[in-house]
Amino acid sequence: MKTLDKIPKRKIERVGNLLKAGAKVGINYLQYYGSRISLEDEEIAKEQLHKNNALDIYDSLKTLKGSALKIAQMLSMEKNIMPQAYVETFSLSQFSVPPLSGALIKKTFRKYFGKNPEALFDTFSVEAINAASIGQVHQAEKNGRRLAVKIQYPGVRESISSDLAIVKPIAMKMFHIKKEGSAKYFEEVEQKLLEETDYLLELERSKQFAHDCRELPGLRFPGYYPEYSCDKVLTMDWMEGVHFSEFVQRTNNEPECLHALGQTLWDFYMYQMHVLKRLHADPHPGNFLVSATHELIVIDFGCIKEIPPEFYIPYFELAISSNLNNPRFFEEKLYELEILLPSDTNEEKTFFTTLFHDMLTLFTRPFNEEFFDFSDERFFEAIAVMGQRYASMSQVRSMNTNRGSKHFIYLNRTFFGLYNMMHALRPGRITIRNYERLNVPASQ
Repeated sequence: MKTLDKIPKRKIERVGNLLKAGAKVGINYLQYYGSRISLEDEEIAKEQLHKNNALDIYDSLKTLKGSALKIAQMLSMEKNIMPQAYVETFSLSQFSVPPLSGALIKKTFRKYFGKNPEALFDTFSVEAINAASIGQVHQAEKNGRRLAVKIQYPGVRESISSDLAIVKPIAMKMFHIKKEGSAKYFEEVEQKLLEETDYLLELERSKQFAHDCRELPGLRFPGYYPEYSCDKVLTMDWMEGVHFSEFVQRTNNEPECLHALGQTLWDFYMYQMHVLKRLHADPHPGNFLVSATHELIVIDFGCIKEIPPEFYIPYFELAISSNLNNPRFFEEKLYELEILLPSDTNEEKTFFTTLFHDMLTLFTRPFNEEFFDFSDERFFEAIAVMGQRYASMSQVRSMNTNRGSKHFIYLNRTFFGLYNMMHALRPGRITIRNYERLNVPASQ
């Protein structure tokens, strides 16, 4: 794959890059309107439009890297909102983007360690093993240990605010976000992106999660090396395994293996939510490997979401079916979660009460069972249908303000990612509340 010798850092350069993509999108629409005249099937023309636009936008974002590409990665998880062409193309940001050149890598090491990587490690592969949105990974050895060295792209942290300003209008239109009252949502995203660019913070969080989750069966975590890490470089054990996406595409996986992995994944997230009250809030397949002995390996803790009690309590109270079907209690919790507002008209109150009752009744179905069959395609089809229905409702767009606490952003993202991974595994009958017997105090 071709390497990059430079990443645009200045806002004017990054805006110019996206404007070029915008011009290409405009040409794609002209071709689309011409195709509709000549093609009997308009859906074919529309599908080609989505493919062309997705490729042109992604080609622009992958040279920018950083938060612009990270947002594309987040959007690739929105299978029920984005056209499939965007989902497939933007998902490449998890694995397949142009890496930095060897010269830039050595420059980074000289800046932070005062020497080239070959002088710090016994061996160091200048060619990247994997390149994603914020950094790329190289393989190294030290004292007989194989290591993974993650190196952050230059200028990523410094461009977060300007990148968000660039993509903000697009996100507001796509997710029907109103300008008034939107600041808290974008501040939440910006804060999490800033945290993801602090590799020393990630190092400490990674070590803490590995310690706190050590009693959970079927999980493995790498060890970390502070002496070979800094704000822009993170060094950990090299973990042997197959990427989650590649593993689930195999046709010879035993059902027992898929079930065990599904139970491990589910227990890991329930333990985080209900015991630790903090989340690995980036559950996309690129952050997981499957070992030869079918253990689940977690390799990235850059995005962590703390769940405050004032949000955790009403959020999970509404995961109980009896509470959902108690109108007075349900309404009270909707106000606590900022879904209903004191300024709402009767029409708005009725609309959002009905909307969220329908959504929560479906999404929380697993939580009201002792066991749940995640191989049941009807459950995921119902989620897809509901997502598409509400995403296209003009009534949602006409309502006067944004809905929900800022904490919904990363908790909902976690659930969508978790459900997508469970759908990929189709593990069958999963025990839902294993975390209750795995409730080992984190300090022990």
